[in-house]
Amino acid sequence: MNKQKLSAYLQRFSIFIVLIVMFLVCSLLSPYFLTPNNLMNVARQLCVGILLAYAEMILIVSGFLDLSIGSVLALAGVLSVSCFKSTHSMLLALLVAFAVGVVCNLINATFVAQFNVPAFIATLGMQQVARGVALYYTGGANILQLGKFVKLGQGMLGPIPIPVLIVLVITVIVWYLFNHTRYGRSLYAIGGNRKAAEASGINAKKSIYISYIICGLLAGLAGAIFMARNNSGIPNGAVGYEMTGLTAAIVGGTSFSGGVGTVMGTVAGAFIIGFLENIMNLIGVNSYIQSIIEGAIIVFAVAFDIRSKNRKTTKQIMAVKDEDAKKG
Repeated sequence: MNKQKLSAYLQRFSIFIVLIVMFLVCSLLSPYFLTPNNLMNVARQLCVGILLAYAEMILIVSGFLDLSIGSVLALAGVLSVSCFKSTHSMLLALLVAFAVGVVCNLINATFVAQFNVPAFIATLGMQQVARGVALYYTGGANILQLGKFVKLGQGMLGPIPIPVLIVLVITVIVWYLFNHTRYGRSLYAIGGNRKAAEASGINAKKSIYISYIICGLLAGLAGAIFMARNNSGIPNGAVGYEMTGLTAAIVGGTSFSGGVGTVMGTVAGAFIIGFLENIMNLIGVNSYIQSIIEGAIIVFAVAFDIRSKNRKTTKQIMAVKDEDAKKG
């Protein structure tokens, strides 16, 4: 294997190498890390984060993002819980969660696609609106006594937690969308160069709407699972979870400038963040220090992404110049 192939191989699988190293280091730092109960708890806790990471990845690949997803999650979750307590129907409760997520993100998509409002601004506004509606609806109080609704977040199907099974199914669906549909290919094209994508016949506005709708569906599902896992409807829940999704996607190799990202890389990124948070809790790292570390990870991941992209662009320019020099 020559040097160039080795470099390409390492670049392609570097995130998985980091994940393996992280797993080994965590197992050495705490004797409790590898216990079945701890690993099961990590798997349960990661489910919501992975769903949000997929939502953010879909948007970031196409050149956008969603800062409202944590608040939309909370609003969808409390309305879903409220519906279940009134009807005792899990199906209706889930439909409410999906509907809330879709409505909120259709509003986001309209501002972004139709009025060209930057996604940062549009979703930041929705972040405040959704959180405000959730607090107003509940009066700022938690909704308690969820009954059988908790099975969605705490139940088991055989030896496997129900939320883990749900995430596995969603992973297959998202992977298929990215790798075997025209829509998935259009996301990479739009994120790489929107004007070129539109010139080639891709309907960018349609793809933006679809992306935000999928993001809304994932936020709604994550909201229902989050409330079920916590056994209460928490209007103040999931604060800062948009950063959890963004961090997992970016650490997993999704380029913040668009056009680059994979499902498996995002899963690896989510596990890296999940293992890091878990081991910090196990060894007693102060929660404020944890926030500092996670914030630093985001900055370094984005800086690394930008530097890598600049290097690639520089190499391409140099290659073109060398080719022109040879022709001259």
